[in-house]
Amino acid sequence: MKQPVISILYLILAGLFLCCTADTEPSPPKVQFPPPFNGTIFLDPDILTSSDPTTFTTLTYTGQAQRKMFDRRVNDWITTNPFLFKANYNDGLSIEFQINPEFKTVAEAQVQALNYAEVIGRLPTVLRKDVKTSWIHLGTQPFGGGNNNLLIHIGQSMLYEKDGILEETFIHEAAHTSLDAAHAASKGWISAQNTDPSFISTYALDNPRREDIAETFLLYVALRYRSDRISASLRDKILETVPNRLKYFDSQNFNMSPIK
Repeated sequence: MKQPVISILYLILAGLFLCCTADTEPSPPKVQFPPPFNGTIFLDPDILTSSDPTTFTTLTYTGQAQRKMFDRRVNDWITTNPFLFKANYNDGLSIEFQINPEFKTVAEAQVQALNYAEVIGRLPTVLRKDVKTSWIHLGTQPFGGGNNNLLIHIGQSMLYEKDGILEETFIHEAAHTSLDAAHAASKGWISAQNTDPSFISTYALDNPRREDIAETFLLYVALRYRSDRISASLRDKILETVPNRLKYFDSQNFNMSPIK
């Protein structure tokens, strides 16, 4: 989910979706039938798992320095001096992890950076290509994508981990970061929206520019690369609902390493 400065994922605790943006969404196309799901991250915890390979290779502590970070607890930008770590990946990409100084010590901050560097490394290259930084805070607040960043609040992360959907959540948020700008308003994507029978989720239908890419891409990954992990009924729903969006993603020749 996106707002003017940052994409945020809907709150799992309340079972509700947040919409914290003043941006005006266009009216969605008419649909032949209602979306089959409310939101897609909750559908299957096995699309990516902790047993899947990661592209993460090394982590280096680079000190503390002033950075501007978004903190959902105050719903605003903060300027602070986080612990900084550079994570390298075997496809040549890197991410600066900015760990809020509330974690007190380099050792405590490193635990967080190592954990999430490995998890994010399970995402395909196409979803990490525009991720330059990751902000990590305490608190139980929504994750976010956008601003060349992935926003993490570790209290919320523990809830996602408990339900087995941490990697699925990162796919959603990284799609905001690395796919939305190039694809959400493209002619090809709009044509697919207009010709598909429906949207994959109510969340996507209600937010056709902000959420349709992220909501759909997760199930694209499930169908094209993890079909042995999903049910036949889920597979059939995806194929029935968004066939032209699937073809659009197919046509992009995305770098999907390491999941294929």
